[in-house]
Amino acid sequence: MSEPDPIGALAAADPKKIGEQEFVALLEAASKLAENGEADLSDLRPEQFAKLISRASAAQVDAVMARPELRAQVLDEVFRRMGEHYRSDKARNTEAVVRWRIGTGEEDASRYECVLSGGTCTVNKEPQHDDPRVTIMITPVEFLKLVSGNASAPVLFMSGKLKVAGDVGFAAGLTKLFQIPKA
Repeated sequence: MSEPDPIGALAAADPKKIGEQEFVALLEAASKLAENGEADLSDLRPEQFAKLISRASAAQVDAVMARPELRAQVLDEVFRRMGEHYRSDKARNTEAVVRWRIGTGEEDASRYECVLSGGTCTVNKEPQHDDPRVTIMITPVEFLKLVSGNASAPVLFMSGKLKVAGDVGFAAGLTKLFQIPKA
């Protein structure tokens, strides 16, 4: 008998029908197999991820993001895909560095940098540039809602759940430069 497919199980899971710990366990199983090269997180399509986040409670997502190893894997995968979802047709001549700080405090924040240049989006895990055009600060739960099309950047900004330092006007149009999945 073959091993169950954790990516398929994750894609088929309905967070509304499972508990917080079961949700964490599903993501943890997929994450461990991906680390060992036995599964590929890229097999989870963006629409499946968006649906998973849309059906998960804030407590379920928070429980996943509270686990440093899972948080790193999820965020790394999201940022890895940003280059694939960058809409160079909409970006035209956009030249910018966007810095992300995902977390509730300075110490626990995960940091990423997106360099938008020449019609491409390159992601760095550590800042490579001194002068970002914009820095976006957001909690992990709200970030996942945003990148999965389950939250609106203007609403998050107006409610204080998303903070911006730098060019606010540029930040307001940033989501238009990416193909955001729909659940």
